[in-house]
Amino acid sequence: MLAGKIQIAFESVVCAVFGVILAFIILGIVIGTAQLFITTWGLLKFEGITGHYIDLIADVLTLYVLIELSRSLVEYFDTRKIRLSFIVDAAIVFVIREIMIALFKHEIEVQMLYALSAFLFVLGALRMGSLLVDQREICIYHEIDTKQPKQLEP
Repeated sequence: MLAGKIQIAFESVVCAVFGVILAFIILGIVIGTAQLFITTWGLLKFEGITGHYIDLIADVLTLYVLIELSRSLVEYFDTRKIRLSFIVDAAIVFVIREIMIALFKHEIEVQMLYALSAFLFVLGALRMGSLLVDQREICIYHEIDTKQPKQLEP
């Protein structure tokens, strides 16, 4: 009985904490989107646009990372578990963001590019593995659902 109350309290606290985190992420997305529009409008004033587009691309990809992280939190509220695929998607976008920024600025060394590429490969393999596990869970769920006898309504 005490364990059940502790579990309910734990779930309530986790939901509240994830709700607060989600609220801050949503606020960050709204502020980031507004700042993106202001930055885009400011691009019309500049003559040399190459350096400013790097900042624009970085801002867009940062917003995408925030959106992926918020998707994982929304999924938690639906299923009460955190799906690895959304977090790995955010990590992949973040690594690609860092590679793109470093390549545009010509500031990346070959060793770092190899290391980030290997890390990106591992993240891709992890993403494929999480997709396979998700598909297997769906198949098992449907298999269990079809094997249960249907109750006739009176």
